[in-house]
Amino acid sequence: MSDDKAAGTLLGLACGDALGRPIEFMSPASIEREHGIVTEMLGYGTHGQPAGTITDDTEMALCVARSLVERGQFDPEDIARRFVEWYDSGPFDIGGMTAESIRLLKQDTPWDEAGQRVWEQSHEGGNAGNGSVMRCAPHAIAFGDDLEALERISRQSSQITHADPRCTAGCAILNTTIVGLLDGVNNPLALALADVDQIPAELVGALERISTDLGPEDLENTGYVVTTLQVGLYHGLTAESAEEAIVDAVNMGGDADTIGAVAGAVAGARFGADTLPERWLEELTCRQELTSLATTLATDRIHT
Repeated sequence: MSDDKAAGTLLGLACGDALGRPIEFMSPASIEREHGIVTEMLGYGTHGQPAGTITDDTEMALCVARSLVERGQFDPEDIARRFVEWYDSGPFDIGGMTAESIRLLKQDTPWDEAGQRVWEQSHEGGNAGNGSVMRCAPHAIAFGDDLEALERISRQSSQITHADPRCTAGCAILNTTIVGLLDGVNNPLALALADVDQIPAELVGALERISTDLGPEDLENTGYVVTTLQVGLYHGLTAESAEEAIVDAVNMGGDADTIGAVAGAVAGARFGADTLPERWLEELTCRQELTSLATTLATDRIHT
């Protein structure tokens, strides 16, 4: 695993997040009317933040990566604690299931029960959001040499806030695909679909279409984990450059920051940090920390 591709995974995630943030919730037609095609970090817009500002996607991924590096192992209790600290800092953007789960964590609900309770109390259509797939990429860098451990850890990390099988399996598939890209294997998504156990049929069907009959006109820009993974993997795996993948993803609008984050993590793992536009990277205040964390996760052995 190269340091450049490891750094590209986390920096690509952050670039997609920050590029998509000001146009989150907008329709593609509204984006085109107001901005044309968004290729630059914009200030204000949705959430009213300066250009290059990251959202909960990158902030929660940072919580995961910091825990892995500082603890030297996967410690879900520590990750949950960091999520609570981040929540208490008053983030301007946080998903509904994530917020509900963290409120339970603040009431001393165990890490492996909070997301489960929220899921059981949620109705179909609001119980399988993309709030865990957006943050899971650090695990791929840390545990890429042990796919069995990676699958288990990806599922458990998702479960802290998102316990639906589509979410837990989605994190395992995304991370296994990223590992394939980091290792330079052919068709990493097919490898992930073959290696990950107990994948919900809806998720399998959506992701298998990426290599068969899926086209841009078939993609949806919602916060549903299945469509987010389909869109993020489609752009990340089929684009001719990391910049193209991220630009095409965020200009779909809707949940643009998370779609951009997933596409960016995939494209960053595929093409490497050196291919990400410098004009984007220089806007990220977390650039150096993300690079350092990725390098450490790629070179130091994390205990499973």
